[in-house]
Amino acid sequence: MQKIGVVGGGLMGHGIAYLFAAAGHEVGVFEPDATVRASLPRRLRAIADLLEDDPAVIARIGVHERLAAAVQGAGFVFEAAPEKLALKERIFAELEAVVAPTAILASNSSAIPTTQIGRALAHRERVLGTHFWNPPHFVALVEVIENERTSREVVRATIELLRGAGKTPVHVRRDIPGFVGNRLQHAMKREAIALLAAGVCDAATIDTVVREGFGARCAVLGPMEQSDLVGLDLTLDIAEVLYQHLDATPGPQAFLREKVRAGKLGMKSGEGFRTWSAEAAEAVRTRLSRFLAGEAKARRKQVAAQTHADEAGSRETARIAKQRRHHGGNS
Repeated sequence: MQKIGVVGGGLMGHGIAYLFAAAGHEVGVFEPDATVRASLPRRLRAIADLLEDDPAVIARIGVHERLAAAVQGAGFVFEAAPEKLALKERIFAELEAVVAPTAILASNSSAIPTTQIGRALAHRERVLGTHFWNPPHFVALVEVIENERTSREVVRATIELLRGAGKTPVHVRRDIPGFVGNRLQHAMKREAIALLAAGVCDAATIDTVVREGFGARCAVLGPMEQSDLVGLDLTLDIAEVLYQHLDATPGPQAFLREKVRAGKLGMKSGEGFRTWSAEAAEAVRTRLSRFLAGEAKARRKQVAAQTHADEAGSRETARIAKQRRHHGGNS
C-alpha cells in the first residue's frame, strides 16, 4: 500500500479518494474551499453507507487546505479540478515542485489532453490521463490515457494500481480530446439533441428508447461485439442508408446554446431538455445511486469469489506438486 494524493474534494475527487482508501491506501485530499472541506466527512460517510462498508475506511483519508501537505510522500497524485486548462496547468506545475521525482501525476480531465496540461513540465514522462466515470466509487471503468511523452512503465504502474483497487482500467494509446468514452457518449448526445430540435420526438421518448431499447443490452454487449454478432454486412447496409442523415453539426447545436442562454440548465434550474420538480430530480438521483451501488456491491462479491477460487486453486496446485515431489523422492 502507498500514499495517494487527490487534488480536489468535489464531485469526482471525494469518490476517487474513497475508492483508494477502501482498497487500503492512505489518501491525502487537497481542497482549497473551506465549505467543500467541511462537507467531505458527510459525503464520504454517504458512500460508505451505500456500499455497506465499515466507516473506518474514512479514517484513511486526510483532508488538507495546503497542496504540499496533501501530497507529501505520495507515489501517485490524481488531479480532479474543474475543466479549465489554465487551472490544471498551474496545479501540475505546483505538483512538480513538491512531489518526489518518481511520483506519477494523473489528470481526471474528461476531455482535455494531458499533452496540453503537462506541456510546460520538466518530467513529462510521468504525466498521463486517468478518466474516471461519475460516480468514480461506483463505476468500474477508468480510461488510462498515455500521451506522446508518457513512459510505458508509468502506464503499467497506473493500470496495476487501479486494478488492485477493483477498477477496470483500459489503455488508451492516443491522447485525443474526449478519449474513447466521451467521444462515444457525446456522439449519441449530439444526435439526440438534433432529433429533439427537429421535432422528431420529445426528450422523454429519447430517454425511453435508450433505456428500454439498445441501452438494455449495452451493459453486456459493446458496439463492436454487437456489429460482429449481427454481421458486418448488415452493419454496412444500414450505414449506407443511415450515415448521410445523421447530424454533422461542427459545434454545439443552436438548440443547446439557446437553452443555456435562457438559463434552462437541467435539474439544477428546474428545466433543461425536460421539466423537473425538486422531487422528480431527487428521485432520478436516488434511482441512479442505488442502481450503481448495487452493481458495485455485486461486482465486489464476484471479485471476492473469484479471488477465493484462485487462491483455493493455487493451494491445490501446490499440494499436488508437493505430493509429487514426495513420491518422486521415494521412488
